[in-house]
Amino acid sequence: MSHPAKPPVKRARPPLLHRIRAGLRHRLNAIGESIVGGYVRFSIWWLRLWPLSVSSGGMAFWAKLVGPFLPVTKVARRNLTAAFPEKSAAEINRMIRGIWANMGRLTADFAQQDRLWDYDPARPDAGRIEVVGAHILERLRTDDRPALFFTAHTGNWELCAIAGAKFDVPGGVLYRAPNNKKAADLIEEMRSETMPYLIRARRDAGRVMARMLSEGQHLGMLVDQYWTGGPEVMFFGRPCATNPTLARLARQFECPVHGMRVIRLPGARFRVEITEEIEMPRDGEGKIDVQAGMQVVTSVIETWVREYPEQWLWLHRRWRP
Repeated sequence: MSHPAKPPVKRARPPLLHRIRAGLRHRLNAIGESIVGGYVRFSIWWLRLWPLSVSSGGMAFWAKLVGPFLPVTKVARRNLTAAFPEKSAAEINRMIRGIWANMGRLTADFAQQDRLWDYDPARPDAGRIEVVGAHILERLRTDDRPALFFTAHTGNWELCAIAGAKFDVPGGVLYRAPNNKKAADLIEEMRSETMPYLIRARRDAGRVMARMLSEGQHLGMLVDQYWTGGPEVMFFGRPCATNPTLARLARQFECPVHGMRVIRLPGARFRVEITEEIEMPRDGEGKIDVQAGMQVVTSVIETWVREYPEQWLWLHRRWRP
């Protein structure tokens, strides 16, 4: 026996006041995004009017003056005090000013990143860019094998990707876009002019990276930030969770892993350093051990940070309870 069809249930519309509030909130968010995006665009235009040495020095001055009073500085102070217990309060304060100076210089660098690269292999000491390990990039460019690069938020890390593009090493870089869509679109537009293929960190990123490695391409990624649920490694004597993607890809594709960093030098100059292949630990089956491999990578980064502590991004919460 058939039952009569039930009449469709009508969903009640949200109250008028609720709809007005939601619409107002959406419009305010859009206005806020436009203001931030416009400010970023204006700042880049302004900074491009000056020689890099002038804009870099100016931004370092203001960042060093204002940054120490911002709330996020509390994170840097806690991190530095725990990482360097032997340092006095005055030394920590000097380091904090140096960290903010580097952040200011980064802003100036980014505004002119299409003008930064002037490395000439025929005259390697003539420009603002030095490259240590250029022969490694030249070799990887033509060996038809995939490879992985890791780096950290130190110096001007964006130059790592630019170096790969300038040496014509086929591949891409994994990156995380800012939350503000207007700013994100502008930043991606600027990066696309100087960097290799950009892989946005989202659901399909793993599939894209796997495809590129299977084609013999090369990938670079930042691996020095907290990663929820990641394997635990020791960094400055303290446990922290890290992103395992690099070691997992190395395990899956049996490809070499190289470190790459940028050191900021006086006079708006930079040194790009590429390491030889990093030996990754193996498990009982002879495959790369993900946790142990990420510990090796993290230890390399720690040596970099200890060498130039003011050039690392201490402002993020690398260690969490």
